[in-house]
Parts: sequence; C-alpha cells; structure tokens
Amino acid sequence: MTTYPPLPDVLLEPLVRAALIEDLGPNGDVTTRAVIPADAQYCAALNARDAGVVSGVQLACIAFRLVDPALKIDVLAADGAQVTAGQTVMTIEGAASSILSAERVALNFAGRLSGIATLTAAFVAQATGTQARITCTRKTTPGLRVVEKQAVLHGGGSAHRFGLSDAILIKDNHIAAAGGIVPVLRAARARASHMMRIEIEVDRLEQLREVLDTGGADVVLLDNMDTETLARAVAMAAGHVVTEASGNMRLERIADVAATGVDYISVGALTHSARVLDLGLDF
Repeated sequence: MTTYPPLPDVLLEPLVRAALIEDLGPNGDVTTRAVIPADAQYCAALNARDAGVVSGVQLACIAFRLVDPALKIDVLAADGAQVTAGQTVMTIEGAASSILSAERVALNFAGRLSGIATLTAAFVAQATGTQARITCTRKTTPGLRVVEKQAVLHGGGSAHRFGLSDAILIKDNHIAAAGGIVPVLRAARARASHMMRIEIEVDRLEQLREVLDTGGADVVLLDNMDTETLARAVAMAAGHVVTEASGNMRLERIADVAATGVDYISVGALTHSARVLDLGLDF
C-alpha cells in the first residue's frame, strides 16, 4: 500500500485543540481531578479491537501532547498500517490524569479516521488487477475534510479535488443553469487557466457524445449508469478524456465497475458512511 508523509502538525493542531476545548469545557476534567491523585503515573496502550487500517494516529498523539507535553508516546502502528484485533497501536506513559483527559478526543479521531481508511481499503481491494482507482468526494464532515481525505489515502484510495477552488466540476445543475452542455463547456474553457482541469457530469450516452463532439473537457463523470451502459461510455471516451464513475457505487458492484476500464470510481460512502473502527485505551 502506498504510504504518504504525515501532514504538518501545525495544520492539525487547531482541529485537535478545538475538540479538546469542547470536551474539557469550562471546568476541565472534573472526574479525573476528583478521583486521580495528581502524582499517579501509568502506562496506557491504545489497542485495536477490530482488524483494519489505522488512521488518525497522528491526531491522537497531538491530543495527548496538547494536554501534557511530558507524556512519553511510542507509536507502534503508524497511519496507513494494517492491524489485527488485539494489536497495540501506541503506548502512552506519564501522568494518569493527562492520559485520561485526552483519551476520548484521541479515540474519537483515531476511530473515525481508521474506519474511513478501513472502508477505503475494502473498496480498493475490489478494484485490484484493474486500472481503476478509488477516490472520495466532498461529502465530508464539516471542518474535518483535510483529515478525512488523508484517511482515504491511508486506505489506499486516491485524491479527488479538495474543494470548490481546486478544479472545475460541472454538474447537472450547472448545465441546466448555463443553458446546456455546449455553452457550459465553452464558458468553462474560456475562463479556466492553463493549470485548471475541467470535468463534466453526464448520465446518458447522448450527453457523452455531445461532450466529446464539443471538446474542452479533461474528465467526464459518468453518473448513475448501470454497468452495461458504463462499459459503453468508457469505450466511447477511450483516448479522449479521463473517465470517472460515480453514483450508487456499492462495495459489491466495484469489481464489475472496475472491469469496464474506467479510470476512477468516486465513492461518497467512504467518508459519509464509514463505520468507526473499534479502538480502546487500556491501562
């Protein structure tokens, strides 16, 4: 599986800090302050209770360090690693009160993002042996897009546009509002810089033919097509534009969709429907 360098901590710290402030509230961890001696020292292990691909380990480390920079953290399974049930992902040693106060935020990030990475890996496995690459969408948790998209990469998926400013993606509503495929493509090409790619969505072969005849698109999004129609669309577009399949991309369909020869398969479920990977902190 491809590995990616970690994002800079300075980019992630505001996300973790906001989560800690939300959890600690105006009075801090009142339970820990009430029952844990200030000098109590412990070693805790963050363990995987299910098998999967881990992500969010970097954020968990940041959570512990923001609460207490003196904590000693040893990462045993870095982001993108495949783990088995019972495997230790990291150990944290130091003040028990600090570990307990950061625990929930660390687990929330790691569990959520590991779930995304694990689901992505399952989709990627279904496309093995084909040229199709699994990619995500903008259907992310508000404020957490950067880490959720990184989790997709940890699972072996590929990067789609990050936001509205990255690339021109013309959807059905843009086409309707602009007056059709020909005018919308001409307008997009006239205004796009030489660095900006243009993608346009179609859901019928007649629309695809119009796109190919008009020119100006770099990528065509083949939306909500059945597998037979998708295969015909890929054959039509071959050598002219990059193809991306989207819509109703369930796990059990991916092998058949990938076999059509499509270049990319975008799956919103990677980020909006992933089950949290069960991780626990054990003293």
